[in-house]
Amino acid sequence: MFTKYLQDVFKVPLVIQLTDDEKSLWRSLEVDEAMRLARENAKDIIACGFDIDRTFIFSDFDYVGGKFYQNVNKIQRCVTLNQARGIFGFQGEDNIGKVAFPAIQAAPALPDGFPHMFGERKDVRCLIPCAIDQDPYFRMTRDVVPKLGFSKPSLIESIFFPALQGDSGKMSASDPNSSIFVTDSRKQIKTKINKYALSGGQQTVEEHREKGANLDVDVSWKYLNFFMEDDAKLAQIGEAYGKGQMLTGEIKAILVDTLADIVERHQKARELVTDDVVDAFMAKRPLSM
Repeated sequence: MFTKYLQDVFKVPLVIQLTDDEKSLWRSLEVDEAMRLARENAKDIIACGFDIDRTFIFSDFDYVGGKFYQNVNKIQRCVTLNQARGIFGFQGEDNIGKVAFPAIQAAPALPDGFPHMFGERKDVRCLIPCAIDQDPYFRMTRDVVPKLGFSKPSLIESIFFPALQGDSGKMSASDPNSSIFVTDSRKQIKTKINKYALSGGQQTVEEHREKGANLDVDVSWKYLNFFMEDDAKLAQIGEAYGKGQMLTGEIKAILVDTLADIVERHQKARELVTDDVVDAFMAKRPLSM
């Protein structure tokens, strides 16, 4: 959603890398299954509303080669095994594909790896919106690419959503009650939030009215900070809930409606994303600049 916002505001070309090779290496998926999941991920990405004239999506298994792979090789030659171990914590039991992979994730920061878009240009600057756990990859990238004659990429890093159970829990695809999925129904979202979302409210209504909610631990409040676009309304909710004027059930009901509306819009948009649409986004072609 944030990356879509950046594209809308700056009207810039966007490259989205689907690391299906990484999924195969780290999760022991067969190559065909990793590639299938990448296309499913692409449908979810496209459903966010990216501009097809400014967006190129590629999967590593499909695209890596030519000038892009030449850049991968150049990056690999700049990073020693000791450096890779220090950055990523590789162990002797890890397969060698894991050690080679960071250079593949770094390579999209180099514009001439996409000759159908940028030709041989080296002066195109790169901004990478990513989650905080990707920071080691792109710190390495920033160290290496000046040696190859390119500008350092810039990063905008996002934090993770907390698990519904709060900081003590962990979001996991294997635990459907730890998070909200874009495949959830409105009823499932309501059940998950009402049953599992950690509350910062007090034990009794009387105590809550007196002391107010602890916003530092309340998951519904934290989620609204991510998803509610009306800042004035968000501030009102925070003040009322923090003072005990609003109960936990009330803020959870607001979150249910907010998330369910977003998820339902996404599901409707995704239904319109056919295989032909995916192929169009993944086709090598010039993009609008």
